[in-house]
Amino acid sequence: MEQMMKQMMEEHMGDFLPQAEQGGPVVLGPGAKKETQPFKLPKLNSAQLDAISTAKKYAMEQSVKSILVKQTIAHQQQQMMNFQNTVQRQQALALMCRIYVGSINFEIKEDTIKQAFLPFGTIKSVNLSWDPVTNKHKGFAFIEYELPEAAQLALEQMNGVMIGGRNIKVGRPSNMPQAQPIIEQLADEARKLNRVYVASVHQDLSDNDIRSVFEAFGTINACELAPDPTKPGKHRGYGFIEYSVSKGAQDAVSSMNLFDLGGQYLRVGQAITPPNATLLPLGPGSMPTAAAVAAAAVTARITAMDVTGGAPAPGSAPPPVGLAIPTLGAAAIPAPVPVAPPAPGVAVPGFSAPGVAAIIPPPGVAIPPAVVLPQGTGAAILPVSIPLPQPSAAAGMPPLPPSQSTVAATVQGKLQKLTEAQKKLVEEDPAQTLDQQENMKISGSNARHMVMQKLMRASVSQVLVLRNMVGPEDLDEELESEVTDECGKFGVVNRVIIYQEKQGEEEDAEVIVKLFVEFNSQHEVEAAAKSLNNRFFGGRKVRAEMYDQDLFEANDLSG
Repeated sequence: MEQMMKQMMEEHMGDFLPQAEQGGPVVLGPGAKKETQPFKLPKLNSAQLDAISTAKKYAMEQSVKSILVKQTIAHQQQQMMNFQNTVQRQQALALMCRIYVGSINFEIKEDTIKQAFLPFGTIKSVNLSWDPVTNKHKGFAFIEYELPEAAQLALEQMNGVMIGGRNIKVGRPSNMPQAQPIIEQLADEARKLNRVYVASVHQDLSDNDIRSVFEAFGTINACELAPDPTKPGKHRGYGFIEYSVSKGAQDAVSSMNLFDLGGQYLRVGQAITPPNATLLPLGPGSMPTAAAVAAAAVTARITAMDVTGGAPAPGSAPPPVGLAIPTLGAAAIPAPVPVAPPAPGVAVPGFSAPGVAAIIPPPGVAIPPAVVLPQGTGAAILPVSIPLPQPSAAAGMPPLPPSQSTVAATVQGKLQKLTEAQKKLVEEDPAQTLDQQENMKISGSNARHMVMQKLMRASVSQVLVLRNMVGPEDLDEELESEVTDECGKFGVVNRVIIYQEKQGEEEDAEVIVKLFVEFNSQHEVEAAAKSLNNRFFGGRKVRAEMYDQDLFEANDLSG
């Protein structure tokens, strides 16, 4: 019974649910895996090919310009650092060569002082401070040697020595501390070389004689007496000895100082400066134009390969070493032409790149005006040569293409507009003391050119300094008003500064008084100086002269 019922139900359901066909086309539904078809680039027409070639050239040009900018900034920073270090070292060395001598007998003359200090080295000058009223010196002097080692030896061995019945006092000038960091740096460099300074050497002794005497303390790497340019075959009485180890130098100083050699007492001390420290170094060299452009092009080529993730385009020629610029495809790019370097200190305005505030081309590199890359071009950055100035026909160089000549003319036109900007930078740049120069920052035009322009400009000052007008015992509350009234006859007096300068580090060192008067204009200063100079005031002969404006504004009244 049940089987019959089941059969009837199946027949009944079959009438309402027809069976679907098991064959037919396959339809892809959501999530189905489709066959990937290779992407084919559309064929470009001649106009599109020309547009792509132009875009590649433009991208290559911009890439080389950007890299040249980075090279320029690095070169300028190195130049500025070298120049700044040179100036600071020369100032420090000049201070190290000077010593102060006080408590001098009033009857002693300049020649006597010079003879007493001559055994330590060649003396450039002896400056005694003279009193015009008594026609005698004031009891102190400044001695300048040619070498810092001579000044150091005199300082160590002459302090407290009796000359003319008085114990003289020898010390450093009062403005010495401002150069102390550089002096310590020079001393550190000198200590690494184990050098010894020897002075008061007899004229008949030679380098070999000195070497034979001093080699008992250790192996000598170098021994040289300073030759006398006025007397061939003769020396100047001093020289340097370099030992292989520091112990040899120390033993030589302790044993040979004041040793009688040939009838003269040797003066021996440790060297406090490295070799050739007093010689002016040569200026930083400039990179040739062709080398700078070629280096930038090679760098840009490598950058382009990193960006595109592959090798350069087929057919591109690799550059010859140092000169040629890479090419791309069939577009031939001319190689850079060596040109004469432009004048140092010339900045090219109107040239900028992303992330660069100021662009200053180094000597020998010409940079064309900047062109802003359009957004969304998608062009790869590839190397290309940049336009260079047209060389002279006499040099035998091939002429530049017309497009490059046009760009070079544009650059030259922009260079002519720099005169006023450079003058403004030179006039506005304040004077800097040695301590301030350690952290100085210069941007804009080339720093060396700016400093040289500043050194060559005419002296302009609104400050008058009065020397020997009063002494420390004459200072009172009415002095400032008296000076203001007297100087007010020549113009408007802004302020009067009374400055007391101690002439040594000892407690009883002489103190001189300087009066600084600030006027409104330079012609007022000139009129006051002309009228007050050599006038007598309270039995003193006044010296009135113009004072350096930069030093005055920097609060440096020691000049």
